[in-house]
This record gives sequence, structure tokens and C-alpha cells, in this order.
Amino acid sequence: MTATWTKAIGFDQLTAKGRAVVRLAGKQIALFATADGVLACNNRCPHEGYPLSEGELDGGCVLTCNWHNWKFDLTSGANLLGGDRLRVYPTELRNGEVWLDLADPPAAMRQAEILVNLREAFDEQAYQRLARELVRLGQAGADPCSALVDAIVRAHDRLEFGWTHAFAATADWLALRDEHAGDNQAEYICLLEAIGHIADDVLREATYAYPAATQAYDEDGLVAAVEAEDEAAAVAMVRGGLDAGLGFAGLERGLSRAALAHYNDFGHALIYVAKAGRLVDRLGPAVALPLTLSLTRSIVYATREDQIPEFRAYAPALAAWGEAADAAPPEPAAYRGLDIRRAIALTAAHAAAPAAALYRALLGANAWNLLHYDTAYQERTDGSIADNVGWLNFTHGITFANAVRRQCGQFPDLWPAGLLQLACFTGRNAPYTDAALDGDAWRVDDGPAFLESAVAGLFDHGVNEYIVSAHLLKTVLAAREEVQSGAAGPSAGLLVAALNRFLNSKLKRKHARRTVHQAMAFVALDG
Repeated sequence: MTATWTKAIGFDQLTAKGRAVVRLAGKQIALFATADGVLACNNRCPHEGYPLSEGELDGGCVLTCNWHNWKFDLTSGANLLGGDRLRVYPTELRNGEVWLDLADPPAAMRQAEILVNLREAFDEQAYQRLARELVRLGQAGADPCSALVDAIVRAHDRLEFGWTHAFAATADWLALRDEHAGDNQAEYICLLEAIGHIADDVLREATYAYPAATQAYDEDGLVAAVEAEDEAAAVAMVRGGLDAGLGFAGLERGLSRAALAHYNDFGHALIYVAKAGRLVDRLGPAVALPLTLSLTRSIVYATREDQIPEFRAYAPALAAWGEAADAAPPEPAAYRGLDIRRAIALTAAHAAAPAAALYRALLGANAWNLLHYDTAYQERTDGSIADNVGWLNFTHGITFANAVRRQCGQFPDLWPAGLLQLACFTGRNAPYTDAALDGDAWRVDDGPAFLESAVAGLFDHGVNEYIVSAHLLKTVLAAREEVQSGAAGPSAGLLVAALNRFLNSKLKRKHARRTVHQAMAFVALDG
């Protein structure tokens, strides 16, 4: 680092008041005459910019910002109470003048320092500090996406049961970032939301180490290991596949099969596989192992909802798929009001229809359900646990459909499982719809303009809960993709109307009275 010394102020002028502010080379610098000599720092507090020349300096060279009580060691810039470090400058006395070295550290050193600061902010889930450090990283010449890679690597083994919505949302935020390349504010928003969500999910979490053993990858063996809930075997094969150079793409079919082997985790497992592939493609080999290990763990421990009575018609229908089936797809309206068993039966009866046509019918049915969700159920306080159904149950029908089209489009033999699980969604949600609701009230005349506006709204969504903002994000992008790709077919207008209603409706997230009512009813049965 080459020194860049600049004359700042006369020493007598500084000591007359004990402190001064100078403006040099576009910087505003505070100088203090102390028992340890002249000390200099950025005059703007790194927290919110309050002038540190107005702060309190004690005999130990601790400078306190009076705005929020942040404290700094003025000799080193270390933060003693608060968050961000303070930039300090070397000083020298020359012939009665104070000189400052304004040289910036080498870019590599500066980037490394910022990455350390980002990790501190990440571990504290300090949203505003994360934003500042991301911008600093970009201004230091680094690719801010490197902070996202670092967050994924540091977080993947702090998720006890593997993938969460944080990683899934990251794939969508990155897609939005790429769409808005050149808009610096939008780019930073996407990274901040992604990293902030990951940090929130691992806040104060322990490390849950992955088995280190490796064995040769075998697709059938991976599916069997997941079926047996044998994390060690599944992880060993995933490691072996990546070591052999298969990449995520070489494992994706096996992971998709495992995700669809059951009605896993209300469809989350398949959604996560689809998002993982996009993340690895976008961020590269550095995230392939951590993301795949975490994904594998999440599929191993996923709930298998087809094992409960509601969904037990799924497995027999899958086993008998294609037997004496109608080659004409049903209309979406044929699913209205059907329970799970009958929705599965209707889908299986049309198994000979083209997969894309049957998919359009099921997507349309799930869009109709979303448009007609009876919100009285989210306001009820005296219902049973089985009736705890909200908006996010319905949006999952759309986001899961998007994942089915992506993954089954790649691996066509998986279509039967994907389509039957879409039928599970229609049947599960159908009892909680209101056919009398005026869907036309939510019709959108200019679909493309509406979708553009919906995407723009994501950049300032105003939602504090990451789980909610993640659902807003993935629902908007999934609906847009199904419309723009043509996959929604004649149901495109219905899907856009459903999205319109969802985005403009109350989303009740806390149910104090209902929770206590159900707790009292449950505990009363304990005897």
C-alpha cells in the first residue's frame, strides 16, 4: 500500500479546540488531539452517519457516538459497542502541521476485512449492517455474490433438518437480481433479502455435521437410502457422485425421484430440488456440495404425508397409473369440490392424456382454489387443528406445480407422481373454498402489466417475516413463469386473477385465540 500523505491542519489550530473536521480528497475526517497524539477517523459514524466530531472521547481514546451510543477504539477503529468498524487514518506531525495518510488499503485486504465484518453481521442477523457491508464489498471491487456464497457455505450445516425456505428463496432472489442487472439498488436488495433470510434461519443454531464417508453414487441406492431414512448412506453417495464429477446435474434425477417417492413435506422436497439446481448453476461449484448435502438431509427427514389416511389413495393410484385411462384431459372445473380421493381418481382416470394437458388442468384447478379460498377459515378461532388452513396452503399448489413442470419436464417418467401429487393439492384445499366468491372482481385486463407491477412490489414488500416474504416472492415468480411459458394455457387469466387476490388480501399469521382453544381441547383429552 503506497502512502498518500496530505497536509490537514496546523497543530496549534487543532489543539486550540481539541478536535476539528477537515475535508480532504472527498473525505470528511475528524481529528482529535489526545495524550496519545493526534488521532483521525471518518467523521461519519458507520452506523447511521452521525458526526463523530460531536461525540465523547475519554482518556482511553474510546470515542462514543452520542446518537446511538456506539463506541470505538480510536487508535484502531475497533467497534467496542455496536457493530461496524470505524475507518481510522495514520497521522504525522511535520513542522507544526498535521499530516494524514489517506491511502486506501489494497483491494484484496479491504475485501477480506469486509467479509469478516459481513460474517459478524450475519451471525448477529443484523439486517441494516448486512446492507452496509454488502455495499462496501461492492465498492471495494468484489462481486457481492461472493458474500452469498460464503453465507451458504457457513449455514448449510447449521440447519438441523436440511434445506429451508431461505435457500429456496435465494434462488428466486438471484433470478430477480439477474433480471435487474445494472440497477444497483435492486441488485443489493436481492442479495440482502437472501442473506438476511439465511442468517435468520441459522441464528444461534448449533452445527449439525454431515457424515464424512464417501461411496460410489448409485441412483437406485440413493432413492433406497432416502426411503430408509438413512442419512449416512444417502450423504455418502451424494459425496461420491460429486467427487466423481457428476455435478448436481448428474444427481438431479435421483434427488427428484426421492423427492416424489412420497407426498413429501407438502411438496417442499421437489420445490427444493428445482431451486437447488438453479442455485448451483448460478453460483458455481463452491456451493454444489453444501447445497446438495443440505438438500439430501431435508429429503431424508421430510414428512411423508401420503402415509396419513387423507392421502392414502395416492400410492395405489401411482402403482396402477395408465390402466384403462381416458386419453382426453379433464377440464379444470371438473376438480371443483372434489375431495382428495376423488381428485386422485379423476387424475388417474385420464392418465393416457398428454402430460402437459393434464398438467394444465391441474394447474387451473389449483389456480381456481387459490382464487376462491374462503378466508373465513383464517379468522375462525374454534376450529380443529385439521382445519388450520391459510393462504400459504393454497399458494403451494402453484409453486409446487411450477416445480413439477420443471422437474418432470426433465425426467418425463416422473410425471405420474407429480400429477397425482398436484391432485392431492386440489383435493386438500377444495373443502376450504367458496364457489360463490366473485372471481371476476379480481380479473386483470392487462396481465403482463400486472405481473410487472407484482414483481416490482417485491423489492419493497414491507413484510417483516421472512417466511411470508419468501412465499410472496416464489408465488409471484412461479405464477409469472407458468403464464409467460404458456404452460398455464387457457387458465392463465385465472391464475393471474388468483395472484391478484392473494397479493391484495390479509394474511393472518398469528392465531392466539385459536391456538389456545386447540391447546385446551387437546390437553383435555390427556385425562
